[in-house]
Amino acid sequence: MTAGAHWFVPCPRGLEAVLAEELGELGVATGKIVQGGVHLGASLAEAYRVNLRSRLASRVLWQIARAPYRSEDDIYKLALRQPWGDWFDVDLTIRVDVSATRSPLRSLEFTTLRIKDAVCDHLRSATGRRPSVDTRAPDVRIYAYLDESQCTLYLDTSGDALFKRGWRTEAGEAPLRENLAAGVLRLAGWRPGEPLLDPMCGSGSFIVEAAQTCLGIAPGSQRRFGFEKLKTFDSDLWATEQVRPPFESLAGDPHLAASDVAGDSIVQTRANLARAGVPADVLELILLKQVDARHIRPTTAPGMIVVNPPYGQRIGLRGASDEGSFFAEFGNTLKQRFAGWRCSILSADLALQKKLRLAPSRRTPLYNGAIECRLYRFDLVEGSARRSAPAALPPIEP
Repeated sequence: MTAGAHWFVPCPRGLEAVLAEELGELGVATGKIVQGGVHLGASLAEAYRVNLRSRLASRVLWQIARAPYRSEDDIYKLALRQPWGDWFDVDLTIRVDVSATRSPLRSLEFTTLRIKDAVCDHLRSATGRRPSVDTRAPDVRIYAYLDESQCTLYLDTSGDALFKRGWRTEAGEAPLRENLAAGVLRLAGWRPGEPLLDPMCGSGSFIVEAAQTCLGIAPGSQRRFGFEKLKTFDSDLWATEQVRPPFESLAGDPHLAASDVAGDSIVQTRANLARAGVPADVLELILLKQVDARHIRPTTAPGMIVVNPPYGQRIGLRGASDEGSFFAEFGNTLKQRFAGWRCSILSADLALQKKLRLAPSRRTPLYNGAIECRLYRFDLVEGSARRSAPAALPPIEP
């Protein structure tokens, strides 16, 4: 693997530009930004760094081959030519995944099978053995991307997707993926030191990402990576990248708060913060309360509210006849109590702004997996019916 190797770093759709911004902050020069990710020309050390420190990336894929194709046989021959034995041992298990845009091939499943056959045939010819396939927890992941005329082959250096930070064992129903949560915080404009409140925290994705950011904890510091199983793995280089760079952490209160109508969500959030490496003395400063989102009050100077509204029972429609009433009351709370704050809400409900009775200053398309969402930004100003707030309000409580 040379210093000028080519890489592709995918991310949730809608985060491509902020991913490129983050990579620049990590000292990695970005190439072309495309839908779904960013191309890089980077060194091995930089690839390790992105795996360890990027909060927005989904994977780091090493491009090993690219060639035109017309049929599955062309792709088989391309895969057969690759020196797979130079990259991983035949005793390791493999998995092959294929994605495509405007490919003329009829069956991606058949193409996947042909690539798998080519890898196995090459290694059997070279060693007399073939690797086993493990679709659930493979040692080595191989990716192919097909456009209308070109096939690109990649080795995955990440292993498990990078949103799997290694700390989450407590999760609410359908937790927000960590890299999307981090992307929402960046798009919203939150930075360490600014007060942050999540009033529907679930298992705490936003607050955990914010806390780690405040403390300079690398998102990948508690997990393993696919590159550690490759023959190209450089343990000395990896040890160098793992040394935490100089970081001046925030002094005093990080001004983070989270609440939820469900008490078990608060328990989960607290446990997730501890497992994510937040020290006990800092954890004591993070305000965690069980409270309906309609009854929240600010406890700091104006800052950022960030919300991914849940669905089903946890939304807690106590005292509200329907979801529309709940959001109307929540919108009133924002207008009446949070003048001067900024609020960003990620939702797949394209009618959310009408339910809140608030006019967004910005709507950013994002995707939560395959679900099309909007990130709504509301700049909260004093409403006509709002009474002047007292100088100090009570803590978050019903």
